Amino acid sequence: MATIFLKPGKDKPVRQRHPWIFSGAIARVEGAPAAGEAVAVRASDGRWLAWAEYNPRSQIRARAFCWDAQVEVDEAFWRERLAASIARRDALMPGAEARRLVFAESDGMPGLIVDQYGQHLVVQFLTAGAEARKRMVVQHLVQLLSPASIIERDDPMRRKEGLPPSEGVWYGQPPAEPLTIIENGLKFLVDLRAGQKTGFYLDQAANRAALAPHCAGKEVLNAFSYTGAFAVYALAAGADHVINLDTSRDALALADANLRLNGFSPDRWQRIEADVFRQLRVWRDEGRQFDLIILDPPKFATSRGNLPRATRGYKDINWLAMRLLRPGGLLATFSCSGLVSQDLFQKILFGAALDAGRDARIVGHFRQAPDHPVLLTFPEAAYLKGFLLQLA
Repeated sequence: MATIFLKPGKDKPVRQRHPWIFSGAIARVEGAPAAGEAVAVRASDGRWLAWAEYNPRSQIRARAFCWDAQVEVDEAFWRERLAASIARRDALMPGAEARRLVFAESDGMPGLIVDQYGQHLVVQFLTAGAEARKRMVVQHLVQLLSPASIIERDDPMRRKEGLPPSEGVWYGQPPAEPLTIIENGLKFLVDLRAGQKTGFYLDQAANRAALAPHCAGKEVLNAFSYTGAFAVYALAAGADHVINLDTSRDALALADANLRLNGFSPDRWQRIEADVFRQLRVWRDEGRQFDLIILDPPKFATSRGNLPRATRGYKDINWLAMRLLRPGGLLATFSCSGLVSQDLFQKILFGAALDAGRDARIVGHFRQAPDHPVLLTFPEAAYLKGFLLQLA
């Protein structure tokens, strides 16, 4: 088996069980490992550190997944990892129809995403190691869960790993029409083959439930609404009226379908197809106000290079929202950009409130759902963060 040796002083993160090993930390590679192959990781003095998957085409040159030198990394090893991850979800979310079963590094399987929607599974193979194990993973999932189908979805992250686009049906027969799932008693349509991410934003499930009680009797703006899931929860909790605002006509149609699916009267919601930044400026100029605004934008910071621009975008959109809230109004604001830490996001909100001339108090925090766990040794997994602010 090939071995990578780290430079002097570069072994501490690996010893502390952080999975990422960047190219600049590697002194040399003994052997000729193929992309995705398991390699041994050793310190500069030869001390054994970990098992990792290797990728010569990625800035993250190796991703550690096991710190036990005595372990044999074979098919049985990965089957046990899959079974253990599924068992953790069974303990956390028994009976949940829609949940994430495997969350990559946080479950000791770098680059592997497995989401469950009823009897169907959606998978993503985002690293060279996950790609190399693709067929084996599918076989084990069939054995462990007996799903009706397994569908692969592509993701831009594959390009950063030097991997080509890849999607399709790996097993069984996927549903011909959007699938209906139930989350906390509410119904949602999920397109497993064409929807964003793997079909639904499972990471926001707990936040939707937590925010719902604050919506009773309120006029709610759901910006970047996509499937309208926050709107469904808001109306179910007794919101007077909800506006879904999104640039995508298809997303708004899906949101309408979800609202109708749950039996809400059409006079309780409205859809607006427009650029969110532009529409919020129009409402600001008109003096329009709301009781509660939800901001759940797409990832603004896709690389460190565009982080300053993303920071300005987050500040601008939150500044606009703060201008549109009535006194005592609530702002539920989120960032799904991993490069934007919770501390940085709070500083951005501080600047937005200052510029808006509004006193804002933190009355709640949001984070990704428990089926998207954060390994303590891998804080980068905590990509979703949010605040509930009350505006004076």
